[in-house]
Amino acid sequence: MTLSSKPMGSIPAGFGVIDGQLAIGKVSARDCVAMAGGAPLFVYDAALIAARIAAFREAVPGADLHYAIKANPYAPLLAFMASRVDGFDVASGGELALLQAAGVAGARIGFAGPGKRDADLAMAIAAGVTLHIESAGEADRALAAGMRAGIAPRVAIRVNPDFELAGAGMRMGGGARPFGVDAPDVPALARHLVAQGADWQGFHVYAGSQSLDAGAIVAAQIAMLDLVARLADAAGVGVPGCNLGGGFGIPYFSGQTPLDLAMVGAGLGEALANRAAVLADTRFIIELGRWLVGEAGVYLAEVIERKTSRGETFLVVDGGMHHQLAASGNFGAVIRRNYPCAVATRIAEPAHDVAHVVGCLCTPLDRLGESLALPHAGPGDLIAVFCAGAYGASASPAAFLGHGPARELLLG
Repeated sequence: MTLSSKPMGSIPAGFGVIDGQLAIGKVSARDCVAMAGGAPLFVYDAALIAARIAAFREAVPGADLHYAIKANPYAPLLAFMASRVDGFDVASGGELALLQAAGVAGARIGFAGPGKRDADLAMAIAAGVTLHIESAGEADRALAAGMRAGIAPRVAIRVNPDFELAGAGMRMGGGARPFGVDAPDVPALARHLVAQGADWQGFHVYAGSQSLDAGAIVAAQIAMLDLVARLADAAGVGVPGCNLGGGFGIPYFSGQTPLDLAMVGAGLGEALANRAAVLADTRFIIELGRWLVGEAGVYLAEVIERKTSRGETFLVVDGGMHHQLAASGNFGAVIRRNYPCAVATRIAEPAHDVAHVVGCLCTPLDRLGESLALPHAGPGDLIAVFCAGAYGASASPAAFLGHGPARELLLG
């Protein structure tokens, strides 16, 4: 039986070759595994992350940079980010605790999420975190928690706008949403919070994520600025800060091209230069996760078995979807497509084999690559899945079937 290969995404820039092996941060794949004590393993290249931060600073000088730690909350990575970004965004009390353990001050943290528990609110208020209020009920609970603690809660309102981010992988604004306060209800809530003595911080608007369309991102940012100015005027409040979200995507699949960062920066710069007078003194924030860390990460898993079934080749690895759910196509994908993959221990060899890369779990869903054109690989070889720096270890069911979590390693 002849099996034709299926396309996969392009390997991101920044990786090299050492002795015929994939090099991550100038360390060979096998040496990475040895340093970490074994595979499966997520490896993150700090130099690539630092380069992303520098590129953002150059292209988007008019906005602060926040890291959304949901993308990757690995403790050494948070410590690395602490001195390099302006702030952080969390979505739970657990994430807040991780930042506190990393020594990040609460004034640098924003807390969004539609289901904040009373304990979360109290924790955030005590730490001086800015709460992004997502409902009238949450506003009242935050005010009550602040009164109990004798602290005026720092609050911003997360706005559910009447528009979406076109082309977004996940749309989080427009229509009926669990996220944020519907725009028409914002002015009254803002007045209420200010009147009750809250420490007013402004607005947060997040329309969507994982967009590669620079024009769509700029259009959404322009619409956000217009919306926030109108809401501020209607409420009669100032706007100390405005989180414009992010939405910057990375190319995972064949045919996708990287986001034009220069176009985004130029468009936002022009919009800020022409912003309404009510926003003249506003501090603007761009909140990014996967764009900062996604392409800097590689997932390495070792081939346990090479087997043939009805003429098709399967490379069975010691990892799988319990570590890299997104690459398996089970993290919100409608159609399964291949992430960029390679045989890390044979990275310099030509592809003359077609194989499925499958994990060790007892489910047909555990497939990391389908009909991939690869060098001939067998037991002991390492398979690399790229674009693994975001929503890998933290967004996968590591406890499923008891195989345990992957190791993690930050290089640099």
